[in-house]
Amino acid sequence: MSGAWYAFLGGLFTYGMTALGAAVVFCFRSVNQKVLNAMMGFAAGVMIAASFWSLLAPSLEMSASCVPAIVGFLLGGIFLFIVDRFLPIDKIKSGSMIALKGDQARRSFMLIFAITLHNIPEGMAFGVVFGAAQNNPAMLPVAVAIAIGIGIQNFPEGAAVSIPLRREGLSVGRSFVMGQLSGIVEPIAAVIGALLVVYIEALLPYALAFAAGAMIFVVTEELIPASQSERKGHMVTMGTMLGFAVMMLLDNVL
Repeated sequence: MSGAWYAFLGGLFTYGMTALGAAVVFCFRSVNQKVLNAMMGFAAGVMIAASFWSLLAPSLEMSASCVPAIVGFLLGGIFLFIVDRFLPIDKIKSGSMIALKGDQARRSFMLIFAITLHNIPEGMAFGVVFGAAQNNPAMLPVAVAIAIGIGIQNFPEGAAVSIPLRREGLSVGRSFVMGQLSGIVEPIAAVIGALLVVYIEALLPYALAFAAGAMIFVVTEELIPASQSERKGHMVTMGTMLGFAVMMLLDNVL
């Protein structure tokens, strides 16, 4: 199988985890905020570990200097900064949830749109590694580890969309459908990332670092601040450390 096919399958897994999280709405109308905060902390730990162990470290190893890693890392953060800066909505961030002014249809659409944009670099993160695995099979376990880690953090993200929509009055079915929509872009982004590095191999160190920069931006801009909303951070901190340890284990064991 080509790297693009592996990337597509990995994207289907991460999308499935988003859908599974959105399916929580069939059982619950709300989620305890402390539980959600701990899940966001866990997701932050997963993404921090994946950014270093699975993305930045290989990027540095592939280059004679640290320039590609630094440039790619900064570009990843700048990309999401631009997305946040110019997204044409008034928003108040609370984790992955974005509360908007305006009618329900507009709020629902912009919520999904914003989260979908943030899922693009996540899909590319493991897509570029699957692409690299086509010529270097040793990278395949690394790509699998990243996909698993991102899938883990996608679960609370799906719930963070579907449950608030349900609270606003949408039906259970519509809340689920809209909650899982944001994950559909990940298989597409993963395939694009894989194809880029397969056909333009010189881009690989930059692409790996770009994905790392985008993920660190999401962690520091959204996940950690939102998870500390109740100002009782011990459980969140332990969740972050646990997420980091799990991702480090996956990266080294696989």
